[in-house]
Amino acid sequence: MPFALRPAAVLAVGLWASAGAAQQIDCAAAVAQVELTWCAEQDYLRADAELNAAYAAAVAAARQMDAAGGAGAVPVAEMLRDAQRAWIPFRDAACAAEAQVARGGSIMGQITHQCLARVTRGRTLDLTIFARGLQ
Repeated sequence: MPFALRPAAVLAVGLWASAGAAQQIDCAAAVAQVELTWCAEQDYLRADAELNAAYAAAVAAARQMDAAGGAGAVPVAEMLRDAQRAWIPFRDAACAAEAQVARGGSIMGQITHQCLARVTRGRTLDLTIFARGLQ
């Protein structure tokens, strides 16, 4: 049984060590591929957080449109939700395809995260414009 616990302990120590190392990465000066990929992932995570805020604002605007009326019409909030649900697999597939330029290479993760960040920021702009349509 002690052997079954050993891999889990090694994994936990490895995750702890990588979390500490990540705090020391200067993305402006990153040169190693693992650093560049990590920095690209962090950029994507920031872009995703911005997207979530823009989506929340767009949903609020859509609900205002729905409250304004239009009997028999498809609710705008529902249309927006469906569009967002369709956009997510599009984004993922487009970025997976884009990363194929480095198929099997260590830069694939970096390319994927850079694409995800770029495409996500484009969608954030779309949602921001939608939300501001009522202002």
